[in-house]
Amino acid sequence: MNTTSDRERERLLHHISREDLSYIAHTQRTLRPSSSSSTTSHSTHTSAGISLDPQALSQLSAHFDTLLSSISSRVEGVRPSLNFPPPKFPQLTLNLQLSSQTLKSTTAHHRRASSVAEQANREIERLREILRQCDELQNEFLKIKRIGEIVKGFRKRVEVLEGKIGK
Repeated sequence: MNTTSDRERERLLHHISREDLSYIAHTQRTLRPSSSSSTTSHSTHTSAGISLDPQALSQLSAHFDTLLSSISSRVEGVRPSLNFPPPKFPQLTLNLQLSSQTLKSTTAHHRRASSVAEQANREIERLREILRQCDELQNEFLKIKRIGEIVKGFRKRVEVLEGKIGK
């Protein structure tokens, strides 16, 4: 039974070579703990054996990001020591520079967003404390109002008793 989403997945995977598909499937198997293979019966697998569930894809993405970072750092470390002339592929160099700048910008944005989120959480906690104190004050005012009503009741009784004594 082939659903629309399965057909869409197959259409997307059609553009990836079989060699790449097998490499991705192998990488996912090595990233996935052995115990999770039996417990993830609900995860989506294609005919190529690639898991398309979000957790598996994020693990694969993180793995490839680490791999690309490692390769980039090795290339940058080796290039100066070999005194190679500048690369003959300026577009590749430009792409690497753009990737590096994008990574730096994204990291800075993430740090700023995290800082803003932490500050917002602190402000939320401060406002919760203020609301708790307002609730306490409201309870105290209700107690004062109740005491005032009791005092009024006592005054009326005293007035009634004074009236009876005065007659």
